[in-house]
Amino acid sequence: MDSRKIIHVDMDAFYASVEQLDNPELRDKPIAVGGAEKRGVVAAASYEARKYGVRSAMTGFQAKKNCPDLIFVKPRFERYREISTQIRSIFYDYTDLVEPLSLDEAYLDVTQNRKGNPSATLIASEIRQRIWEEVQLTASAGISINKFIAKVASDINKPNGQKTVGPDDIIPFLEELDIRKFYGVGKVTAEKMYKMGIFKGRDLKEKSLVYLVEHFGKSGRYYYDVVRGIHKSEVSPDRTPKSVGAERTFAENISSEIFLLERLEKIAVELKKRIERHSISGKTVTLKIRYSDFSSHTRSKTLPTYINDIPEIMKTVKDLLYQEALQDSVRLVGITLSNLNTQEKSSANNEETDGISVQLEFDF
Repeated sequence: MDSRKIIHVDMDAFYASVEQLDNPELRDKPIAVGGAEKRGVVAAASYEARKYGVRSAMTGFQAKKNCPDLIFVKPRFERYREISTQIRSIFYDYTDLVEPLSLDEAYLDVTQNRKGNPSATLIASEIRQRIWEEVQLTASAGISINKFIAKVASDINKPNGQKTVGPDDIIPFLEELDIRKFYGVGKVTAEKMYKMGIFKGRDLKEKSLVYLVEHFGKSGRYYYDVVRGIHKSEVSPDRTPKSVGAERTFAENISSEIFLLERLEKIAVELKKRIERHSISGKTVTLKIRYSDFSSHTRSKTLPTYINDIPEIMKTVKDLLYQEALQDSVRLVGITLSNLNTQEKSSANNEETDGISVQLEFDF
């Protein structure tokens, strides 16, 4: 029996909202946080821009095509981190069991909480109100008995809303849910499921475990469980990154390895800041190269010892860069450090259970 009370808090268009907060001239206007209009990729879009189909990960060119009045703003991650820290301090007023997923979202386990409040719904509402009063930003929340359902629920009443899915509502909620809204089902998988006649949760639930594993591999077990409301991953406050990276898109394509090395050294400086922030080291260095035709290639090297400083990282990056000739002009490069000394080996997200239903006997 699962008896947890989990809240997933997700800030609304966080990067874009911070920019509109700091610059009143941008309020109520369509903005995109990201690179240059022709070369960059949208990191976040305001809700005014989303009305025109502007989305994160979209090229600046396509975003501008969708919304001719779109305003591009350079990201300020130090500012986003500053505000994220303020928001997390609010979370810790309620529980130590806070698992940040990124700067703008986190899971909270409030089964036992500092306020002694038995209602996770009321706690979520209070947290959202405090974020508005103290930071002047809006947040949405999902509340349920596990991380999966809470994550899905937080998207239902966005922006500036919340959704509680209590124990008795879980199965009906999931059965009516469009498969595209299942956390862990990406665009490609959703299209595959559509072709198989799986459009909603109820269609997925009709498929046997054998069938799902046969067609989706290990993910099949995950889909089989979550559509039944089963997800045993706990809120982990000690969650550590599996990799740390940094990358840049160039204003003009680069065809020279020498010029690429100059850019990579600057990227390594940014990577070093992120490494220091997490106090980590790693053994595997990966060089990412994206060519002018948008094809991406990676080259990796695993070292015998952990490294974390710029000279060691750049020595490996240089070896990887000259490993083979460039195939075309380059529009983006990136460096990632993985195989970290703090690497979690837990398989919590893959835990299996024979349970089919979930119940909870106290108020949400």
